[in-house]
Amino acid sequence: MATKLSRDELVERLVKAGEAEVAGAPPDEIAGYFDTEAFRFHGPDGFESDYEGLNAYFAAIRAAFDDRTIRRGIVVVEGDLAACQTWIEGTFVREFTMSPAGPLPPNGARVTWDLINIFRFDDRGRLVEEFVRTDYRSFLRQLGAEHR
Repeated sequence: MATKLSRDELVERLVKAGEAEVAGAPPDEIAGYFDTEAFRFHGPDGFESDYEGLNAYFAAIRAAFDDRTIRRGIVVVEGDLAACQTWIEGTFVREFTMSPAGPLPPNGARVTWDLINIFRFDDRGRLVEEFVRTDYRSFLRQLGAEHR
């Protein structure tokens, strides 16, 4: 399905969607960037989720990490697909209930998720699919759980 939005409009929506999730914008604002019924998330190690699962994960991030930021690096857009580098950072100050190793106690460290994402948009510029790859070994080391 061809999107009606330009490359720049898709990139702008992608950036704003990430900022809304990381900051904890009002739920209706976040939902405006997604097809909330059709959205599917495909993560490392076969992890699959829907829109509600993605929101639950970001809620766990917001609960565990202070001073959160997100930034995008190289973004490549082809039709309704966008691939990009993403870095999410935060200070680990409360229990992280949804780490890849299960619930973890805080260690006070500044943690960086280093991600490669591929997003698919619908013809209205809403996110309908996301594929993520990340280095869990580095992530778990930063969380203080490298041997779990």
